Amino acid sequence: MVDFTKLGDLERHVFIEKLITKIEDDNRRLLQKLKERIEKVGLELPTVEVRFPNLSVEAECRVVHGDPLPTLWNTIKNIFFVMINTIGKSEGNKIQILKDVSGIIKPSRLTLLLGPPGCGKTTLLQALAGKLNQSLKLFPIEDIMKEVNKREKQAGIIPEADIDTYMKAISVEGLKRTLQTDYTLKILGLDTCADTIGGDAMNRGISGGEKKRPTTGEMIVGPTRAPFMDEISNGLDSSTTFQIVTCLQQLTHIADSTILVSLLQPAPETFDLFDDIILMAEGKIAYHGPRSYVLEFFEHCGFKCPPRKDVADFLQEVVSKKDQAQYWYHKHLPYSYVSVDKFVYKFQEFHVGQKLGDELSRTFNKSESHKNSVSFSIYSLRKWELLKACLAREWLLMKRNSFVHVFNSAQLVVIALITMTMFIRTQMKIDAIHANFYMGSLFYALVRLLTNGITELAMTVSRLPIFYKQRDFYFYPAWACSLPSIILKFPFSMLDAFLWTAITYYVIGYSPEPERFFRQFLLLFFLHQVSTSLFRLIASLVRDPPLAASCGLLSILVMFLFGASLPAWLQWGFWISPLAYVEIGVSVNEFLSPRWQQILSSNTTLGHQVLKNRGLDFSDNFYWVSVGALLGFWIIFNVGFTLALTYLRPPGSSQTVISHEQLSYFKGRDNLSNVTGEKELCSIDILESAVETKTTGMLLPFEPITLTFENVHYFVDTPKKLRDQGFPEKRLQLLQDITGAFRPGILTALMGVSGAGKTTLMDVLSGRQTGGTIEGEIRVGGYRKVQETYARVSGYCEQTDIHSPQITIEESVIFSAWLCLPAHIDRHTKSLRYLQTLYNACTD
Repeated sequence: MVDFTKLGDLERHVFIEKLITKIEDDNRRLLQKLKERIEKVGLELPTVEVRFPNLSVEAECRVVHGDPLPTLWNTIKNIFFVMINTIGKSEGNKIQILKDVSGIIKPSRLTLLLGPPGCGKTTLLQALAGKLNQSLKLFPIEDIMKEVNKREKQAGIIPEADIDTYMKAISVEGLKRTLQTDYTLKILGLDTCADTIGGDAMNRGISGGEKKRPTTGEMIVGPTRAPFMDEISNGLDSSTTFQIVTCLQQLTHIADSTILVSLLQPAPETFDLFDDIILMAEGKIAYHGPRSYVLEFFEHCGFKCPPRKDVADFLQEVVSKKDQAQYWYHKHLPYSYVSVDKFVYKFQEFHVGQKLGDELSRTFNKSESHKNSVSFSIYSLRKWELLKACLAREWLLMKRNSFVHVFNSAQLVVIALITMTMFIRTQMKIDAIHANFYMGSLFYALVRLLTNGITELAMTVSRLPIFYKQRDFYFYPAWACSLPSIILKFPFSMLDAFLWTAITYYVIGYSPEPERFFRQFLLLFFLHQVSTSLFRLIASLVRDPPLAASCGLLSILVMFLFGASLPAWLQWGFWISPLAYVEIGVSVNEFLSPRWQQILSSNTTLGHQVLKNRGLDFSDNFYWVSVGALLGFWIIFNVGFTLALTYLRPPGSSQTVISHEQLSYFKGRDNLSNVTGEKELCSIDILESAVETKTTGMLLPFEPITLTFENVHYFVDTPKKLRDQGFPEKRLQLLQDITGAFRPGILTALMGVSGAGKTTLMDVLSGRQTGGTIEGEIRVGGYRKVQETYARVSGYCEQTDIHSPQITIEESVIFSAWLCLPAHIDRHTKSLRYLQTLYNACTD
């Protein structure tokens, strides 16, 4: 008997390698046997049919006067016009993205969504995926497995060993990693890099092509029966795309899934894997039906695909005004542009469109649907399982960021050691003068513990994009993410508070009673908890890293301000500052101790006099009031953090800011000529008149150069995990004996599967690799490459686009022209160079 909860990494890897050798064939065989086993006992898998009759989507936008840029003058103007519109009749501020589209996504048919960029594909996918509603889920696999076992025993059926092992292993609940995970990694080609971090601009991780596949894996590894996938081939080679789509086709045909995939430029062999085609343009559906009839429809409209033309490219070009004319094949008739609206009208008359209309007109018979086709429970797991999964993930992230936590605690220890030498007890006496030093040391302790939690600000902001993605896909609720963040900070707060108290308390010479030691430790612990909770709340509300840092510093400044003695009209601020309560607590804990009870000539004790001079003359009971107040602040901040995660939308989904010109353009108004004092929209005619490209040629002289490279090797240090697994080499070789040449006048394509090293080679040749060791010879124009001069004659378009979010595209290109062009080039020529670049981009 096999205990599937104790399968190790090696056992799972061996089993998957035995089960799947050739991915396409073995995946089909596995799915077919799974389906046969379920059907043999009289069960059937639930299916999902997605209908969307007359679907329209409008986007709310904020209309501004002038350019939609965050300048001071524009802000003042917009406030003025908002006030006017509030008093009078407000202008329309909605743009229609999807315009009355209809269709049916059927189970057992793989559907391809095609269309040029900006036509509304992503919006349609988001609408069908129900990102604002409940998601579509499969009947739990563990319940299916129980029913299959029960019926097999009743019928005396003995299942195939491998299939039985696989089904039982993937049906076990509560495991962090199952055979289903390894199976998904295998068919996506991620098994070789499964233990590699994703990485970012600062940390090396998986390659650009490999980064796209985990998103696909996240969708198909779970119980989703109707996945909708947007541009899953970006960054992938055609072979890998074909392999992934083949597996999706098998999942659709054999497991009766409902899958809609959006691809920008599929290869012919990938295109042929799809059963149905949805072609979009300008927010409308020009064709929705079987792939076998799509060319017939456009021939019916007068357009024919050339024999050696990719069908997918033809479909996207035939609805484009710029490219449509070349496909007109009625040579005896004059050509006139066929708009998208005309295609939509003709499709309704086409037999495929008529059949689709008839199906949509008939009411869907719910009795024909499987009772478990759609699950109306929002989340797949129970609340406790969700909390355990998020808790394990948060602990893993904390271990990966262990350097930050260790560094925080280490710097706290160093500063505590310095502090105790400054206020050492041998130089401290029990009198009014040295009471100031005791008070100063206590306040400095509060400052250190308060500011030590500010690292939570940056860490929380960096994790928010991942949280929003997983929250909107209904992986887990917001509380399942916030609770682990709160709970796992307890040990760090206790550690930091204990380190500071243990190092400084008796060396500085505070009151020696043990209970007062632990009371100070408790207050510092609560202060650290309140600090981290406050910065988490600020991060979840602001969400912009620079602005969140400013708000965090402002909150500290406000707490310092309100924690001091204030005028009568600002006394309310003292009682809303967490720092004030901690200050009260540590002060009464120290200065109401027995050793400060000396009677002064004013008939009061020394401790009371010190507290009175600082405006902190409270009774000993106020220590527990301070503890209660800090607990209240902790609850308020954490509840606010959870509510912010629950209800706030991701920053990218906020309203778009557009100008009146753009609004008129989107709504099809032809009154731009009446708008004075504002910039006109970019048009090809304007650029053609500004840049006479066809007659003047190159604006700047260009000197061809040859780039040669011989026996290039590239090494990086072997990761610690590989060394722990017994990898003997100290260096890991990523490029081996690369030789070649790039010559002027010859366009060279660098090809290879994802992870082959294409980006690494480009980085090495362009001098962008700052780590590792490069061996070999690279020459430019026959001379050894010197990076400082080579950078002046070379350009490198990276795989990851990095642009400043606060400036326009025009400003970015102009700024690059100013910096890259030689100093002797005059401003007018630089402007023409920019216009030439923009013209080439618009006409490509």
